[in-house]
Amino acid sequence: MAGQAAVRAQAEAVRRLKEEKADPDEISKEMEKLLEMETQLGDEGKSKFVLKTPKGTRDYNPKQMAIRERVFNAIITCFKRHGAEVIDTPVFELKETLTGKYGEDSKLIYDLKDQGGELLSLRYDLTVPFARYLAMNKIINIKRYHIAKVYRRDNPAMTRGRYREFYQCDFDIAGQFDPMIPDAECLKIVHEILSELQLGDFLIKVNDRRILDGMFAVCGVPESKFRTICSSVDKLDKMPWEDVRSEMVGEKGLSPEAADCIGEYVQLHGGLDLIEQLLQDPKLSQNKLAKEGLGDMKLLFEYLTLFGITGKISFDLSLARGLDYYTGVIFEAVLVQQENNQVEEPVSVGSVAGGGRYDGLVGMFDPKGRKVPCVGVSIGIERIFSIMEQKLEASAEKIRTTETQVLVASAQKKLLEERLKLISELWDAGIKAEMLYKKNPKLLNQLQYCEDTGIPLVAIVGEQELKDGVVKLRVVATREEVDVRRESLAEEIKTRTSQT
Repeated sequence: MAGQAAVRAQAEAVRRLKEEKADPDEISKEMEKLLEMETQLGDEGKSKFVLKTPKGTRDYNPKQMAIRERVFNAIITCFKRHGAEVIDTPVFELKETLTGKYGEDSKLIYDLKDQGGELLSLRYDLTVPFARYLAMNKIINIKRYHIAKVYRRDNPAMTRGRYREFYQCDFDIAGQFDPMIPDAECLKIVHEILSELQLGDFLIKVNDRRILDGMFAVCGVPESKFRTICSSVDKLDKMPWEDVRSEMVGEKGLSPEAADCIGEYVQLHGGLDLIEQLLQDPKLSQNKLAKEGLGDMKLLFEYLTLFGITGKISFDLSLARGLDYYTGVIFEAVLVQQENNQVEEPVSVGSVAGGGRYDGLVGMFDPKGRKVPCVGVSIGIERIFSIMEQKLEASAEKIRTTETQVLVASAQKKLLEERLKLISELWDAGIKAEMLYKKNPKLLNQLQYCEDTGIPLVAIVGEQELKDGVVKLRVVATREEVDVRRESLAEEIKTRTSQT
């Protein structure tokens, strides 16, 4: 019994560490100890087996998967419309591939145990593996998309679509091109996808890392603190300026004067007028980096005007995006307060897409340091899915979880063989067909199954139909029935279901 007491004490220690939000590595070590103790205790100490998914993950039922497929299809259609090819990379990478690419977020990388002499980590995003792929294969020009799962050892907030295992949908343009043309296309893609999904009103914030770095320089931030101060600025969408300022000064050792100077800039947002204003700013206009960034931002807004999407774009100096690898334009799409009175509380989900330019990342992997300029966007599928799910629950829309076009049925007994023959003919003709797995099902039960699952048509075989060489085709919604020649049945089903 002493063993059980030790296990309880260890479990309590783990619980306390989690409450105190201790270092994830420390929690992991204590969890491993607990699991070892439980294993050693054996059957004597086994508590009731808990059936649950691991923290920060979830299962998806058929209805939820149908919604996900709808979202994925809209995104993939858009990526293909813009001429992207598709690639895939392994779910884990060498640890050194991921190390030093994510700034302060590096602590969220999942490390794996030594496997055959290789130190591995689960991929944190799809961008770093893409850069490794380009350098390894000496590719200097590609437009690609990649949809796959990534992993973050984060504190999940699942109600806001924040998980430890989740999908990312990335679109990237790699290659040496004239300034801001690919960047403008990435923003157009975000606009197209968010408009297509009808999630509600949205805003795409844009900024430039060079403008940020120039701003830090003129405000007196030491260059060694640029990245860490950038991470603080990145929290402005979640924290008020006073809290961000106290983090910069109190935790990161920035002078109060420098913080106040940053405060004057990061609260500005607008469009071309603001860009023109900053180009005349006595401090910023003297900084080479900021001037370059503002020049490109002006060009970007000119292209976005031609695309007709500037109404949804805001040049926002508070946008920082904490990842270390960004070098130029950065952007983030956020949903604006939803005016849907059907939902009691609007869903607060943060950003639903983000991206930017990362011209130095491929060079970090290339043995000769050859650079391949890149710009890309990542669509936050889980957050979008959380909203879609809530919206569909609030509406009366019935979600179909299959694509079955027709149910093969019979009205009389002893016709199983005939149903099997007919369904086989339909499958061979490319028709999505089902039948009930009973020898002699009642017609009413077969029709009810169509009602429940949303199958639009029923192909009924009976003795008379077999003699006449026809099949009775019934439209479930209207109950209209027509006799169709058996050899024409597949075509008739295709015609009727292509209209629905």
